[in-house]
Amino acid sequence: MLNRRKMLQGVAAGTGAALGLSLSPQHLLASPASKSLAGSGGPKRIVFFLQNQGFDPETCIPSGMSSSGSLAKAKLPEPIEALEPYKERLHILNGLHGMHTSPSHSAFFGALGGYRGGDGVPPMASTIDYELSKVLPETLLPHLCIGMDSIENMTTKPTIATLSASGAGQPIFMHSNPNHLYQMLYGGISTGDIRIQHEARSNLLNQIEVLAAAKGQSLPTADGERYGQYVQGFRDVNGLRDRLETVASHLRQFAPKVDERYAKPRFETDWHDCLLDLGISALASGITNTLTIGSGRGEIFGAWKGLGVDQQGHNLGHMPQPGNPIWIKIRQYNSRMLVKIMESLESVPEGSGTMMDHTLIVYTSNNADKQHTSGATWPVMLLGNCGGIFKSGCFTQLDGKRPINALYTTLLRVAGQNVDRFNMNDQLAKKFDASTGPLKELLT
Repeated sequence: MLNRRKMLQGVAAGTGAALGLSLSPQHLLASPASKSLAGSGGPKRIVFFLQNQGFDPETCIPSGMSSSGSLAKAKLPEPIEALEPYKERLHILNGLHGMHTSPSHSAFFGALGGYRGGDGVPPMASTIDYELSKVLPETLLPHLCIGMDSIENMTTKPTIATLSASGAGQPIFMHSNPNHLYQMLYGGISTGDIRIQHEARSNLLNQIEVLAAAKGQSLPTADGERYGQYVQGFRDVNGLRDRLETVASHLRQFAPKVDERYAKPRFETDWHDCLLDLGISALASGITNTLTIGSGRGEIFGAWKGLGVDQQGHNLGHMPQPGNPIWIKIRQYNSRMLVKIMESLESVPEGSGTMMDHTLIVYTSNNADKQHTSGATWPVMLLGNCGGIFKSGCFTQLDGKRPINALYTTLLRVAGQNVDRFNMNDQLAKKFDASTGPLKELLT
């Protein structure tokens, strides 16, 4: 196993100049958390995993549990049975709502933003994953988003933005083609064809950045500002590539093996698995502190033929989930992915424990409990307790009077931000939130 402290000391030494920042090992290793909630600890990384088409509470709440209690003697439902050995790390939460997000087919950016969303509607504000990426320990790529869909969609639209945003009208794109993502993260340390493709792509992007910047100077002010965001996107990608190359020797320890699944996937799940491996490697290597996974990419699409599921897309949302063999397969697949994330981070030492000891995984849906939903109930599963900050090994039933924004407020609080609300003004709060501040039911 790799020593996390020595690893990050090497990263800090090699990247401080490239970033133009003072990145001491201490700064990379810890982000001060609110003393009232987390003492001197706090999460160092967070994973959001959103499955589309809704998350029916009956598929995660143990049979017979209608009120809050321990999971110790409970048997997890079949769809999430892969988490049975990890019950002591699990907190199942039911009773939050997202009625103000108007989810219907999907809340889109509103699922992680806690505001009204819609198909084709730009984000109204930043989303919780982005906000957390700013306050967690600094990394080379603060926020990585990956999206899983059918092969056709991932091939024709290798990037798409429907879930995460850095601000109003500023969506963050998900990576859906593992070949492109591998080149971005590890192309600089590869050999053969991958290296050749990486260098060709890098040269092209450098030229585009220069040309785009020059052309933008002649535009009117308003158009110039929008064009500037476009140019900045190329600049960010090129800058990231340069920074990653400064820690090439470190990254070689974490780069996944490229096999035939990348170039010749039999099913879309081959690419799903590759994307997950890349996401985990980015966390384990310290490239990123925030990973957002969109299974179905925040819309009503998605396919799982590799699981023996012939139905795909919108039709899946019109099927009841409890007891449905199709949805059992999809949810079990999700659960195995969650286990893989936990076990991978558990294998990397960090401080006096492991990376998983300082990681929180948030599993839910971008569509509350089902397709065509009012958002009256929005189930969530949390995995990990971040050094004892979060309660685990339990089920909590809330009364439906607190919104998903309260969960996001809680996450910001334990990350050290003194906030009472997230993306909810007083007028909205009077209608949709019965209280203020974090969810005390989640904290020790």
